Amino acid sequence: MQISLNELAKLLNGELIGDGAQTVHTVAKIEEGFAGALSFLANSKYEEHLYTTKSTAVLVNKTFQPAAPYNTTLIKVDDSYAAFTYLLEKFSNPSAQFIGFEPMSFIDTTAKLGNEVYVGAFAYVSKGAVVGDNSKIFPQVFLGTNVKIGSNCIIYPGVKIYHDCVIGDNCIIHASSVIGSDGFGFAPLPDGSYKKIPQTGNVIVEDDVEIGSNCSIDRATMGSTIIRKGVKLDNLIQIAHNVEVGEHTVMAGQSGIAGSTKLGKFVVVGGQVAISGHLQIANKNQFGGQSGVNTNINEEGKKWFGTPVLELRDALRAGAVTRRLPELLSRIEALEKELSAFKKD
Repeated sequence: MQISLNELAKLLNGELIGDGAQTVHTVAKIEEGFAGALSFLANSKYEEHLYTTKSTAVLVNKTFQPAAPYNTTLIKVDDSYAAFTYLLEKFSNPSAQFIGFEPMSFIDTTAKLGNEVYVGAFAYVSKGAVVGDNSKIFPQVFLGTNVKIGSNCIIYPGVKIYHDCVIGDNCIIHASSVIGSDGFGFAPLPDGSYKKIPQTGNVIVEDDVEIGSNCSIDRATMGSTIIRKGVKLDNLIQIAHNVEVGEHTVMAGQSGIAGSTKLGKFVVVGGQVAISGHLQIANKNQFGGQSGVNTNINEEGKKWFGTPVLELRDALRAGAVTRRLPELLSRIEALEKELSAFKKD
């Protein structure tokens, strides 16, 4: 990135306060700034660094008013954090620079690839697969038969996307995740063994979804497992067959959802949360780490914690009681001794 501050302010529709002829060529934390770097200030607890930073320019919110002198150029924007993120995506994403097909990749003659697509070495694009404009398929990726990848997607090394699965636009899938493996469906037989139930559905991932590394999203037994628009999944997450994850839900690492559960929109799932199957979870509920969810939650916007989950306030009260159990046991034992002595008398 090499851009003048005048050009940068115009790009961001921002207000320039300072020398617009200067240029920046990289980014840096505001507390670690140096000449030629662009920083941003979004959290007030970092404001003190604005007055000492050596960064050439700093993005700030339009509402920000400095409380002391500073030695940098300010660019005021509606949302400094969002503007900084946009610049990182535009100028600092090396994945966007890859175009073309590397030797040792395989692309079936019936596959359809859009403009400015990249396919890395040892990637395999099966028959009938479709890859949209400007999408990047990194080495050792497998795209099964009739897989559809939207535009502006990044599929990192080692990802496996099984047959008939659909990935929307602007999606990112990190290394070694598996999309469309068979759901965990087995019918018990009279002799105690199990017979596999064919998993005939697929997985649909809508637009603007990011999936971390080493995640598994199982295909539906029938129909579709669906990851709705804007969902963000951390690493090491399990999504079982016929699950639906609502729009803009976020899930932290090592959490899992059992089959046929439906999560609403804007749900927040902490790390190592386990959600049982065939449940309905309403919009905007939040689950603390290591919680166990085994019941439907029909009210919106609640906070939950514990196993089995309780509303956060009740869970904290229960935790306080649990911590006192040794003391309470000692008191009960003492009372029992007093009662025993009283009976003997």
